[in-house]
Amino acid sequence: MKSRSSIHNQENILPLSFFDRPTLVVAQELLGKALVHETKQKKLYLIIQEVEAYDGPHDKASHAHRGTTPRNAVMFDEAGHWYLYLVYGMHWMLNITTGPKGYPAAILIRGGYTPEGTLIVGPGKLTKYLDLNCPHNTLPATKKLGLWIEDRGMIIHPKDIIRKKRIGVDYAKEWKDKLYNFSFLL
Repeated sequence: MKSRSSIHNQENILPLSFFDRPTLVVAQELLGKALVHETKQKKLYLIIQEVEAYDGPHDKASHAHRGTTPRNAVMFDEAGHWYLYLVYGMHWMLNITTGPKGYPAAILIRGGYTPEGTLIVGPGKLTKYLDLNCPHNTLPATKKLGLWIEDRGMIIHPKDIIRKKRIGVDYAKEWKDKLYNFSFLL
């Protein structure tokens, strides 16, 4: 059972150490957390509803599968850093790095609930709603830098987590069938 009554506005920012754990564990535990973007003009947030895990150098769906490049270098760095990249020249994708330094892994944040309860579906729509783009790329997820994740007390029980294949990775051979997409519904 999901608990909405325990959601509150008190900040409980996730420490970078939260992300320095196995990618699939972090992915599931991100569900129900608040993704917050704060600028001088506004503060926006979403409750994370859907994520996808990209786990390690052997994951053929991962940008890190073929080694380090200038674009994916952050995936090989420390956990808890943002990996933003542009697709189709118009949509920003927001990922958070996980696991130990040198092990390339990240979690794509695909969807979330607005404070009004509207579900934002799709990583490009999510970054547009939060007014996110490249300046946060490679930076740690901290309040000081204006983009972080916090625990507001929402509990998503394991039985309420929906596991599916990742979206748009048909090229990834046997890795396309991994159940690395995690979500829940209110």
